[in-house]
Amino acid sequence: MSLADFFTPIDLKKITPKNGFFTSQLGDKIDHHSVAFPDLEQKIDIAIIGVLDDRNAVQNPGCALAPDYVREKLYQLNEGAYGTKIVDLGNITRGETVVDTYYALKTVVNELVKKDIVPVIIGGGQDLTYAQYLGYEELEQKIDLLVVDSQFDLEDDGFAESIETNSTAYLNKIFLHEPNYLFNYSNLGYQTYFASQDSLRVMEKLYFDVHRLGELTQNMSVAEPIIRNANMVSFDMGAIRSSDAAGNANATPNGFYGEEACQICRYAGFSDKLTSIGFYEFNPAYDNNGQTAMLLSQMIWYFIDGFYNRKRDFPLNPKSQYLIYKTSLKHDDHEVVFVKSKKSDRWWMQVPYPTGGSKNERFHLVPCRHEDYKTAASGEMPDLWWRTYQKLN
Repeated sequence: MSLADFFTPIDLKKITPKNGFFTSQLGDKIDHHSVAFPDLEQKIDIAIIGVLDDRNAVQNPGCALAPDYVREKLYQLNEGAYGTKIVDLGNITRGETVVDTYYALKTVVNELVKKDIVPVIIGGGQDLTYAQYLGYEELEQKIDLLVVDSQFDLEDDGFAESIETNSTAYLNKIFLHEPNYLFNYSNLGYQTYFASQDSLRVMEKLYFDVHRLGELTQNMSVAEPIIRNANMVSFDMGAIRSSDAAGNANATPNGFYGEEACQICRYAGFSDKLTSIGFYEFNPAYDNNGQTAMLLSQMIWYFIDGFYNRKRDFPLNPKSQYLIYKTSLKHDDHEVVFVKSKKSDRWWMQVPYPTGGSKNERFHLVPCRHEDYKTAASGEMPDLWWRTYQKLN
């Protein structure tokens, strides 16, 4: 079966301005599937994918229509100061069952990642994150998942795999999936009144990284190493405040500002480790004057801009491009080692594998901030080091 079998072409008439696209606009630059399916054997960096399924989007029917509304805005944005190699594969239509849609998205993500092409998914409900995650199952590597969301999409009552997969409970499926290839889960932007104490205890017990909205809006740079650690990102548009993104039946007054959402996306594009990103829960039925569609298109633009400004400084090679810092702790003989890139000034921290934990490597490298180094230099153990070490055991 060819990947083309999963897709329907884009109707260009619906999204093209009366006078067509300027040569500087993405609509003129992107190789889109309107007639022929793009050749995936050519040099491609990014593939845009629409998914027309919202059957498991809780209280947000209509978000399946999102992809073409976003394309209409995205295609009118100008290309940045780089030559883009982007294809738009069209839309994955809803299967006979939701499971069929999951299978199609899983297969597409898997094939694209293997070809070193970054899928940019426009949903549909956020339950599609589960299918995005399943795309990594055959790659035989541990995955770090980052979700931008105002709440944990985790069913607390009866933490069991039998719970139906939907946009508010797909994490159950991911956490309990066998074989288990999830190394870390991170959340950006949860709001405490939307998070039960039981779910917070689960996050703490599993040493996952969860960060309140208020913690991030005071200093968005805190988010950079968290995003840099992720292989895949799932972005719920409900994490953005309703005044900036009303196009969501579940929109709430508080959340990230539009420019903060764009900054998150640029950090994601800038990360050498990230190999897929999905944007979910945008519902055109609730969008005022196309504002949310425009914001989401700008978020994707910033992701693309970050991608084409990657520094290629991970993995850490050659070693001459890095500085090594060693620190000693006050109450321990242990030494904490940090690595700083000369190219980007970004930091990583070495966390040793337990004896026999890894046949090929002695250390796990985790992205960190300069503040983590200063904490260790003062003789204190950085919390990030401790949580990562616990997950390695």
